[in-house]
Amino acid sequence: MADKYNFLEIEKKWQKKWEETNIYKVFENPDQKKKYILEMFPYPSGELHMGHMRNYSIGDVIARFNKMNGYNILHPIGYDAFGLPAENAAIKNNVHPKKWTYNNINNMRVQLKRLGISYDWDREIVTSDPEYYKWGQWLFLKFMEHDLVYRKEAPVNWCPACQTVLANEQVEGGRCWRCESVVESKQLEQWYFKITSYAEDLLDDLKMLEGWPDRVKIMQQNWIGKSEGAEVDFKLAKSKEKITVFTTRPDTLFGATFFLLAPEHPLVDELAAGTEYEKNIADFREKIKTETETDRISSEIEKNGCFTGAYVINPLTGDEIPIWVSDYVLMGYGTGAVMAVPAHDQRDFEFARKYNIPIKVVIQPYDRILNPDEMKEAYIEEGMMTNSEQFNGIPSIDGIRAVTKYLEKEGMGKLAVNYRLRDWLISRQRYWGNPIPIIYCDNCGIVSVPEKDLPVILPEDVVITQKGGSPLAESENFVNTVCPKCSGSARRETDTMDTFTCSSWYFLRYTSPKEDKLPFNLNAANYWMPVDQYIGGIEHAVLHLLYARFFTKVMHDMGIVNAKEPFSNLLTQGMVIKDGQKMSKSKGNVVDPNQIIADYGADTARLFILFASPPERDLEWSDQGVEGSFRFLNRVYRIIADNINNLEGKENIADEEDEKLRHLTHKTIKKVTLDIAERFNFNTAISAIMEFVNALSKHSPLDKGGHRGVKEAIKNLILLLAPFAPHIAEELWEMTGEKESVYLQKWPKYDEDLAAAQEITLVIQVNGKVRDRLLVSADLSKEEMEEFALNSERIKKLIEEKEVLKVVVVPGKLVNIVCKV
Repeated sequence: MADKYNFLEIEKKWQKKWEETNIYKVFENPDQKKKYILEMFPYPSGELHMGHMRNYSIGDVIARFNKMNGYNILHPIGYDAFGLPAENAAIKNNVHPKKWTYNNINNMRVQLKRLGISYDWDREIVTSDPEYYKWGQWLFLKFMEHDLVYRKEAPVNWCPACQTVLANEQVEGGRCWRCESVVESKQLEQWYFKITSYAEDLLDDLKMLEGWPDRVKIMQQNWIGKSEGAEVDFKLAKSKEKITVFTTRPDTLFGATFFLLAPEHPLVDELAAGTEYEKNIADFREKIKTETETDRISSEIEKNGCFTGAYVINPLTGDEIPIWVSDYVLMGYGTGAVMAVPAHDQRDFEFARKYNIPIKVVIQPYDRILNPDEMKEAYIEEGMMTNSEQFNGIPSIDGIRAVTKYLEKEGMGKLAVNYRLRDWLISRQRYWGNPIPIIYCDNCGIVSVPEKDLPVILPEDVVITQKGGSPLAESENFVNTVCPKCSGSARRETDTMDTFTCSSWYFLRYTSPKEDKLPFNLNAANYWMPVDQYIGGIEHAVLHLLYARFFTKVMHDMGIVNAKEPFSNLLTQGMVIKDGQKMSKSKGNVVDPNQIIADYGADTARLFILFASPPERDLEWSDQGVEGSFRFLNRVYRIIADNINNLEGKENIADEEDEKLRHLTHKTIKKVTLDIAERFNFNTAISAIMEFVNALSKHSPLDKGGHRGVKEAIKNLILLLAPFAPHIAEELWEMTGEKESVYLQKWPKYDEDLAAAQEITLVIQVNGKVRDRLLVSADLSKEEMEEFALNSERIKKLIEEKEVLKVVVVPGKLVNIVCKV
């Protein structure tokens, strides 16, 4: 037994033993209750950062704790390996993306093992392995069979720096989510997943997610953006043709004084053809190509438009109102057409003022009369309907229902629901991604790659460049193929899938990563799913988490998994910051986890990162805090090493000191258990362990053998520490004479009577004379004892007009309040 805590030797020793014994390997066991614990898998950038370390340390505590509480634990790891950074690195460093990616994975695997995370390494997956992405292609084809995939030409978000398309969810404030370049609009033919078919399910089933933070559920709810209203038919003047609009405010229909079409609306060409307005509209369309959807709908940017020369008829007033084309109307939302009510919509108001279009008030507030000529902004609140014929005098909130009912009765419209959510654009014009399994044949059209020919292998003889278009298009060996239907010459699709398709089902592959007949074994998936605890950053609230829910629902409906939701509980951990800012190389405030592990050990790094802050909050890095955690582990090691001999022999002494020690032990077990199991308050759990160690060092039974509480205290201290600092816990457990891994032990149980707070009689004196006695907890701090004394009703009356000079506290015995005589 070493006299000193040699963390380097200890951690290497136990990592080797864990690997040799395959201690974390797991199998399905229908007779045992299960827990599936999962941290979001990393992108293999090459180096773990502190955010990774925090994420995986949190997950490991939860996994180890539940294992010790009798659960069959699935705790896997893998790598989200496809993506643009690999291509950028290939260009910068003149290395193939595959080589760069797999070198990084090898580095990160070593780092993860040094952290001592309890992963079942036999389940490791890499999304860029053909054995994995084959099944992503299979799912694409199954989605097609279920009418959830289509191809169309549409304006898309284009990142000029990344030279690829972005989904709406990947545009943040008009910029690329990855490189922050300004996003442009571009017309391209692309592949889409019909996620809108599941909009209602995605919204309704949020109520199933009781273990998710409300903040995340609200973000998803807002992104899906359900709107209830009416579809209203407007007839084209001098034509039988009609245009349908969606509105949430049918109560304002009498105030529609103009009509708007999205510039991309197919009717625009028809209306403008051969008219004096044709050129202006063509120029306008060309101009807005550089505008992103975010810019177009932003309330901060001035709206522009162009008159088409055509008119529609307001169905309720019978008035002809002009049709304009405007940049703030999007083809992808609703029908691409909008009835414009300038008195009651701010964007319509600004547009009408700019182009001198009439404004008609149809909702009057209850406290004043609006004059359209004097209005400075639109009135968008509730009020009383006016200038609305038979609906005059009806509260606007009731008018919504009344007008919709009238429209349905007259055949002019109907009740309708709309969603902000758009279909998921999955085409990417990049190389390092999952090939889309589609073939184009001049005779047969679009043809799916047969299942027997999957996977479509990503070729390695491709030159990666930054120029537009997919690099795959340059590979003749890849592009040129044979049509599986007619055996004629054909060409492959050269776009790859959005990498979020890979991360939308990886948690299912972990349940049976070697399965070669299906994406996963159905029995295994149904045993393990759903994930019981998912851990990751809040930044994935809309992107990854929404897509993963969509995939799971589709697969549930396909009958290949029972779960309707992928993640029962979600923990979104905060960032690791330093000097008040997020860590970044450009700011020079990055802390290297490898260096911390080399200097202090993985257990110290884990302990600090779990102790410094509750998991859901940002963590401020502190070098002093790391040193403090290191000193604490050294202290634990010394206390146990110094008292090994006292664990031997008969345990036949049960005196007052022994009872105090047992009380403290069970009180600590209860505190740590509840903090981990119910609240994930790892910081307060560790704090309780630290207080326990402080108290242990002062208890006299530790200096002698024979006390029954000594062995109980030391053994339980090691067990409580095990989820947080597994290496030192294994070493100390072995030092106490145990042969089996601490990981395989049962979590300690507490005795409620022993865990209950012991009570003492607190004597309260005023100027040395006993004036009151109170029954209080023996665990009160000096500050709490003083507070009890000063708040005693009897004492307050005695000292209310006296000046308190000082308060003397004798812990566990008395409080003396010294007053000026």
